Amino acid sequence: MATVTSSRVATARRTTIGLKILMAGTGIVFVLYVLLHMYGNLKALQGEEAFNTYAEHLRTFGEPILPYGGLLWIVRVVLLLSLVGHAYAAYTLWSRAGNARRTKYAAVKTAARTAWMRWGGTFILLFVVWHLLEFTILKISVNPDKQGPNITQNPYELLVASFQVWWLTLIYVAALVALAFHLSHGVFSASQTLGLTGSAGAYRRSKMTGHALAAVIVVGFLIPPLAILFGLIK
Repeated sequence: MATVTSSRVATARRTTIGLKILMAGTGIVFVLYVLLHMYGNLKALQGEEAFNTYAEHLRTFGEPILPYGGLLWIVRVVLLLSLVGHAYAAYTLWSRAGNARRTKYAAVKTAARTAWMRWGGTFILLFVVWHLLEFTILKISVNPDKQGPNITQNPYELLVASFQVWWLTLIYVAALVALAFHLSHGVFSASQTLGLTGSAGAYRRSKMTGHALAAVIVVGFLIPPLAILFGLIK
């Protein structure tokens, strides 16, 4: 009986480690993507021609080896698979943590952080779905003063029209705040999972890397929408 119980515990531990590695690996994919996406968004500071040229180049990249838009579809498939894997690992681990026996001290210590990562991650997921519908799949202009194909089929005009709407920009800012906390903790957790926090110095560096990366990404993403909202980009 003891042998069976020990085997089950060992299997559970291996599964947990596997889920954490899956979460860390897919998280790295998302970090790389948001860095590239941030770079692309900053092209808006150079004007309509630069931004639309960049958007079109993403669709023609790799031709004729890849079909038109081929790179984007590869990226979308990778991101979708990563999203499914990340969400599955996250919710499975959270469920196990909730069912596990913990001391009162441990429960109090981790409750707020776990709740934030859980609900913050869910909010980010919902925002990403809306963001894709708005700018990629359906191409929706929420600006009542700017409608029609000349807006929705022009990436720069759609970007400007959208962030001239204050409530949409506010939602975007809220999503970035959630992303900042998620990145900061997520980068550190991934470092722990990958064995990069073995010493006190490495532990501190991982913490600082998470904070710095979150700050750079959030500030980079905030610049274009705020510049549009306050009339610096028209």
